[in-house]
Amino acid sequence: QVQLVESGGGLVQPGESLKLSCEVSGTVFSVYAMGWYRQTPGKERELVAGIRSGGTTIYSDSVKGRFAISRDNAKNTVFLQMNTLKHEDTAVYYCNADKDDDETFTYQRGYWGQGTQVTVSS
Repeated sequence: QVQLVESGGGLVQPGESLKLSCEVSGTVFSVYAMGWYRQTPGKERELVAGIRSGGTTIYSDSVKGRFAISRDNAKNTVFLQMNTLKHEDTAVYYCNADKDDDETFTYQRGYWGQGTQVTVSS
């Protein structure tokens, strides 16, 4: 069965950095588009960053220039480097493995991790 396991969340102060990791097992990692989403109470889950199987990346406007998504196909792992964190980045972050096609990152399909909490607080 497909499993996605996130790690790296925690409590940091504004301006600091965190790096999230998501290791995928049970499937062929390299063919999937991988995304990082986040959700706060009372709000819908939103796409933060995505990376296609070929390496093309997309970012939400709120994190562009501060976050960087990358993947290591040899380790079946996707990363999210988060720099210059702000209070509003506080959320549960979820890793997603989506089919890489014309609807990638559109319908929140595919497989999900259990989520990791990121809290930015002074």
